[in-house]
Amino acid sequence: MTQYKNKLFKNRRSVFLLTGSLIGFSIAFSPYIFYLYEIFPSGPVWENSFFTYESKFYEDVMTAMWTYLGKITPLFLLLIWFFTCKHWWYHSILIPICMYVFQIISTIYDDVYMEPTDFMDIDGLIYLAPFFIGILIIVYLVRIQIFDRIYGIDLSELNETDVSVFSKSMSTKEQNEIDNVRHQGFNFRPEPTEDYYRKL
Repeated sequence: MTQYKNKLFKNRRSVFLLTGSLIGFSIAFSPYIFYLYEIFPSGPVWENSFFTYESKFYEDVMTAMWTYLGKITPLFLLLIWFFTCKHWWYHSILIPICMYVFQIISTIYDDVYMEPTDFMDIDGLIYLAPFFIGILIIVYLVRIQIFDRIYGIDLSELNETDVSVFSKSMSTKEQNEIDNVRHQGFNFRPEPTEDYYRKL
């Protein structure tokens, strides 16, 4: 059983190291992704054995690819950040991701159909506003849930479960002494309420 657990732990660790290495290599390789635009031809048409691409808006394939890769590279890094982030606010990374996706779509639309999408550039935030608001609401709700779990202590639950607030800071010996005193109790007669008020 112990050997099986050790083997499982080693397999998980090796998968973890492999995944981390691939992510680190991808981040380190990201400048080269951007500079891939230099391999494309300088001219309005790019012909290859699979398809023919014509840059109508930029009138230069290299310039078009420079524009695309200038948006794809940060999008790629943001996606890595989103899928590897362990913070509670990681949903807010979707907002710049959505912005870059929108910019890539509008840029391709401009270049392929030669119809400048000025309305998309100007009103882009208006189109994306519902998405942004939805993400912000999700992030805020997650924040409320987390802070309620951290700070929202219900005192009635403490009484019901008999949890001591100081139990973590006390040693076992001190806790045993307190438990003994509680179980033994004190034999004292409470002062009558009338006598108490007279003395006041």
